[in-house]
Amino acid sequence: MIHLRTPGEMDTIAHAGSIIGRLFEALSGRVQPGVSTGEIDRFAEAFIVDHEGATAAFKGLYGFPGSVCISVNEEVVHGIPSNQRILEEGDIVSIDVGVRMDGWYSDSARTFAVGAVSDEATALMGVTSAALEASIASAVPGKHVGDIGAAVVRSVQGTAYGIIRELVGHGVGRELHEEPQVPNVGRAGQGPRLREGMVLAIEPMLSAGTPDIKTLEDGWTVITADRSLSAHFEHTVGITKDGPRILTSADGPVGASTPAPGTG
Repeated sequence: MIHLRTPGEMDTIAHAGSIIGRLFEALSGRVQPGVSTGEIDRFAEAFIVDHEGATAAFKGLYGFPGSVCISVNEEVVHGIPSNQRILEEGDIVSIDVGVRMDGWYSDSARTFAVGAVSDEATALMGVTSAALEASIASAVPGKHVGDIGAAVVRSVQGTAYGIIRELVGHGVGRELHEEPQVPNVGRAGQGPRLREGMVLAIEPMLSAGTPDIKTLEDGWTVITADRSLSAHFEHTVGITKDGPRILTSADGPVGASTPAPGTG
């Protein structure tokens, strides 16, 4: 079932989402060479729970052992934080965070550069971020879920990057993962119609090589099959009559609409 949320419910989701946005701002100076992914995980959980009523939504979810997912280089998603995994100059690291507050979830991800990174890594992150912006801009009432994936495809056309097809975005609300699924490849006009009140996690994931993926023996970490670099950017987005509302932004007071880039 696809749920439609009231403006007040979106405000609550945005409250949780603003914690993630501010966490990412705080992490921008902490994701650096010599830091372990375990340290980042502990900092992220402490930051989240420092906000009254907020919890790290991923901790224990489906048995996940960390508070946030931290995926390095060829790791696409669901990387397990570890004190033994030390970030090095030139790495890129995708940090995926969920926050639960007052019974509502919010979900966002960002890929960070660790020190000076290669031109290839910089370009990959730039195209992935641009794909997120384009796909958010397409999330308006009357369009379809397929328009979101079609926007990702248009953004990536002309590059050598692969779009990860087997992993998808999703609805967000009382549960972290709700209907509908939001694929990163789609056709305009296809799939469920976008309606005012829908809340979606939109999350393009690209690789510098093959779009094929595989899961490591830990049962969690998903990597590119050819071990090429991967980037991941995600926002939780509300569908409103005034356009897409980013609910995982650090900017603006809770309850204020944050327009997608290029839409406001």
